Amino acid sequence: MKIIIAGAGEVGFHLAKLLSYESQDITLIDNEKESLNYADTHLDIKVLRGDATSVSVLKEARVDSSDLVIGVTASETTNITLCLLAKQLGCKRTIARISNTEFIHNKDEIKFDKLGIDELISPEKLASEEIQLLLDQSAFNDSYEFEEGALIMVGTSLQRTAPFVGKTVQEAANIFPKLHFMPIAIQRFGTQYTLIPRGDAYFKEGDQAYFVTLKKGVDELYKLTGKTKEDIKNVMILGGSKVGFKTAKNLCKSKFRVKLIEKDKNKAFDLADELPNALIINGDGRNVDLLEEENISDMDAFIAVTGNSETNIMSCLMAKSKNIKKTIALVENMDYFQLSQSIGIDTLINKKLLAANNIFRHIRKGEVVALTKLNNLNAEMLEFIVKPSSAVTGKIIKDLDFPRSAIIGGVIRNGNGIIALGDFKIEAGDRVVVCCLPRSISRVEKLFL
Repeated sequence: MKIIIAGAGEVGFHLAKLLSYESQDITLIDNEKESLNYADTHLDIKVLRGDATSVSVLKEARVDSSDLVIGVTASETTNITLCLLAKQLGCKRTIARISNTEFIHNKDEIKFDKLGIDELISPEKLASEEIQLLLDQSAFNDSYEFEEGALIMVGTSLQRTAPFVGKTVQEAANIFPKLHFMPIAIQRFGTQYTLIPRGDAYFKEGDQAYFVTLKKGVDELYKLTGKTKEDIKNVMILGGSKVGFKTAKNLCKSKFRVKLIEKDKNKAFDLADELPNALIINGDGRNVDLLEEENISDMDAFIAVTGNSETNIMSCLMAKSKNIKKTIALVENMDYFQLSQSIGIDTLINKKLLAANNIFRHIRKGEVVALTKLNNLNAEMLEFIVKPSSAVTGKIIKDLDFPRSAIIGGVIRNGNGIIALGDFKIEAGDRVVVCCLPRSISRVEKLFL
């Protein structure tokens, strides 16, 4: 596949990195010499310095023979213009990163595909949706829904009191035979080692464990992981950024009681006009006295989404010291992801990583319809649609030539989620959710082609 990526920032670089593992033909375009040099020395891709909206630059990148053009520069206008030009010059598909979520809400009316833009991605919208999902599954520090909740992926750290700590996966399955979940990935406490669990894998105290479950299995997991489902109603948001505004708006619609702290006075007044159901406070959220004055200890969740990662992390740590049930920090630097468990914040989210993963699913070879990267883990979740010609069609799971570094978490058939065990037969039209390490992705994909 020939892919052109415009923008060598974190989204573009992360995308190029993911794709370079798969030997795709990638050209990265950017004006910044430094960003391109870094990408050129670290990745096996072509780089091209210039304006992504320049026709001559696009022709030099051979846009006419490209399968996909992705605009992920910091400028929404540049990304939209690039996609319009690329389609006119012969590119097959285009994706534009945008910040104005109105475009997404009205895409059927405006018909962006007729203009030449096949897909619109908003990092801010993805981040606000991720925050709401994390609050809905409050005891878990990572979650993702497949097909509107037919299957749900949740991640949590295992406490000593969890009934299956010290047992193997097989032993746990024998003790709890009627439960509706499947363990799909484990990261050992204090290590960067990601394990795809088989029957002989042990659950240990402090593990970050990921499960695929049904809606009715979520409550079972609460009990078995030693967690209690917290009723979250009072939420404090630090920062009136686009993510903060969008999150507050969504939470108010869902009947949460929201307090939003914004440092800029004019912005605070504007937010008060636009969010009549939220309490907007003008002040510096780093001020402990202000937070105590606003009864931070009465909050169920604290969400820090200012433009400064360090401010977000430090304010979440302070909130955690006040026994807040759930803390979520927005961070720009992906390196911080390795720290979330060790420093005590429940969840770190990165809107650029969310955007890159969302775009990445459009590039997969098989019929991949959803993809998410597990927080802090070197593993990915993929959802495939099984074709009549796929190698897995009509086969029983235990008879598949499946790599050990991959596992089927569940199957969605006719809209219903199924925790599929070894004797389950896969049929054409099934949606199969797979967790795998990067080295097995291409091998797994071939089974679903």
